[in-house]
Amino acid sequence: MFSVRVRDHFMIAHSFQGAVFGPAQAMHGATYVVDAEFWRPELDSDGIVVDIGRACETLKATLSALNFKNLDEESEFAGKNTTTEFLAKVIFDKMKAQIVAGALGAEASGLTRMKISLNESHIASAAYEADL
Repeated sequence: MFSVRVRDHFMIAHSFQGAVFGPAQAMHGATYVVDAEFWRPELDSDGIVVDIGRACETLKATLSALNFKNLDEESEFAGKNTTTEFLAKVIFDKMKAQIVAGALGAEASGLTRMKISLNESHIASAAYEADL
């Protein structure tokens, strides 16, 4: 299986509900370094997994909708704990929709799997990975 990974980042503010979150129940900020990894069993007709430039642009555009937002104020997330794990799935779904819409080009239809990893520090990260 071949893969390509691209990286970007975004910054948010949010708070959590529930005693399990301790001090993170208060408003706090996070800067996430995000990796999007794409897999396919065979290279496309150009000999690549995916156009890296398009993948970078699409990830940046996807993250820009979240960048510098207070997620507690976004109706899309009302009543939800916007944990790192939760956000990995949100970004996965948005990237998948962009792939289906053709943002990564026609050859991207050969992609079979994607993984979105959010690195919240040098010691902790969370990811969501699934077939496309």
